[in-house]
Amino acid sequence: MTNGAETRVRQSRAKILAAAEDVFLRHGFLGANMDAVADVAGVSKQTVYAHGKSKEALFIQVVESMTGDAAEDIGEDEEDDFAGVTAGQFFLDAGTQQLLVVMTPRLMRLRRLVIGEVERFPELGHSLYENGVKRSVARYARAVEHFDRIGELRCDDHAAAANHFNWLLMGAPTNSAMFLGDAGIPSNNALEAHAQESVRIFLAAFRSAS
Repeated sequence: MTNGAETRVRQSRAKILAAAEDVFLRHGFLGANMDAVADVAGVSKQTVYAHGKSKEALFIQVVESMTGDAAEDIGEDEEDDFAGVTAGQFFLDAGTQQLLVVMTPRLMRLRRLVIGEVERFPELGHSLYENGVKRSVARYARAVEHFDRIGELRCDDHAAAANHFNWLLMGAPTNSAMFLGDAGIPSNNALEAHAQESVRIFLAAFRSAS
């Protein structure tokens, strides 16, 4: 395949995934169909099937793409540079970034959709967990290990401390958005304030006495 052909295939796939995301988030899995995806994408149904094979396969692609993109936006796969950064500043910056990326109508609708379909597509719940909670906790665990090693934090179980921070940070805003819909998503100012309070509580529990 030539470079030009490869580029067209990538562009076509991106267009179809964007259209499928729109259709699935608006109508749910059962209410969506490939004709609607083709209409939104402005391509033939045959082209949609060429990329997605089936509605089920296309749904899985959409979920994996959205969760992967969110993880990339947060920077969870990158090695953090802790040089010259205090524990408080790291967790405040990382926590605020996570909230502002995740707490959006788009990703909260995806979360509700995946939870609603987890019995039909258990692999989607696994994907959401692997690309969401697991990556976040792993990143925070690396940070806890670093700040424990240099004496700024003190804890025996780095992963447990990271998990505590992640749920301090995400628990209340996520519950609000899940049960109340888009209207339950806090404002950016409220999310920033919540991140500050989460860090304060976390440091009160784990900051070194020295």
